[in-house]
Amino acid sequence: MRIAQIAPLTEAVPPKLYGGTERVVSWLTESLVNLGHEVTLFASGDSITAAKLEAVCPRALRLAGVDDTHALHIMMIELVARRAAEFDLIHFHLDYLPFSLFLRQRTPFVTTLHGRLDRPEYKPLFGVFPSAPVVSVSNAQRRPLPRANWLGTVHHGLPRDLLTPQNERPAYLAFLGRASPEKGLDVAIAVARRCGIPLKIAAKVDNFDSAYFNKVIRPLVGQDGVEFIGEIGDAEKSSFLSGAIGLLMPIDWPEPFGLVMIEAMACGTPVIAFDRGSAPEIVEDGLTGFVVKDMTGAIQAVHLLPRLPRAVIRRRFEERFVADRMARDYLQLYCKAMDAHSRPALWKYRRQLSGKRGHGKRTGQKIHPPTAPGISEGGLSGLLPS
Repeated sequence: MRIAQIAPLTEAVPPKLYGGTERVVSWLTESLVNLGHEVTLFASGDSITAAKLEAVCPRALRLAGVDDTHALHIMMIELVARRAAEFDLIHFHLDYLPFSLFLRQRTPFVTTLHGRLDRPEYKPLFGVFPSAPVVSVSNAQRRPLPRANWLGTVHHGLPRDLLTPQNERPAYLAFLGRASPEKGLDVAIAVARRCGIPLKIAAKVDNFDSAYFNKVIRPLVGQDGVEFIGEIGDAEKSSFLSGAIGLLMPIDWPEPFGLVMIEAMACGTPVIAFDRGSAPEIVEDGLTGFVVKDMTGAIQAVHLLPRLPRAVIRRRFEERFVADRMARDYLQLYCKAMDAHSRPALWKYRRQLSGKRGHGKRTGQKIHPPTAPGISEGGLSGLLPS
């Protein structure tokens, strides 16, 4: 199959440090190549892949300091559209950006939605594009948009041997990811301090999270065994996670997936996650970790972590969250999308969306594009936040 993977340009594929979406795109792309497919990756020029790389810009935009990232993403979508006929299927990882253009052309496409979907502006957006074929990364992620055109859910997967258990003596609790209020780093610190166990923090601090970090987190670093390491890459993660008694994930948002959870499992490290978003789908309570309601539950769960066999956690990772499984799941959805794309009814809607006029066999009436539920002819006023 001739497949185009369209990655965000924010980070390289794979990213040098933090970057969950780009990391997943890399693992999927390499797995598809290994399975014998002809894959073209549209990404930044500092990406590394066994697929054919189409470099849209020389460097990843975050590290290059580019302010208006939308400009280059819109340019990339147009470049892909001009070459669409070269592919059997196009797989976007750009959220809703390709919907308008690619619902008007003939090459089948899918979009994996990697982020949260509970923002109020998304309901009218998906009302305008009800046929856009989308893939969720967890079933929980779908809840705000149950009527979207979901082709399926595909859980992320890592290369089997990317992260492995190391011969480390577990001696601390770990926090891995992004230092932000919704990721609950301050709660993780409180849990570790209450348990009297050191906490090591390997986290990225975005500019928009710097005020939270400087005001809430920085004063706690260096006290009661709280150590801030900063961003780490894949090369450091096996040792970091293997040395942890458990990974703390006290999230306070509808987590779409939570890649760090399966990274910990790959190292045999149990996870304590708050019961938000995807956590109950990913963590098997009492087997690969514990899903808790609040900080009190997390403190209690810390004392139960030694009961969970690390070999079992690693085995469940291999059974559920490897990249080859992810690639095969996506291939099934690609075939489903290609089948749906060829149906006459779908192309009738695409003609309507393009504004082309058609006539019924007998009435001669003009066919109007469908009106999205809840959207009047007056537009979106009243539906978007003021």
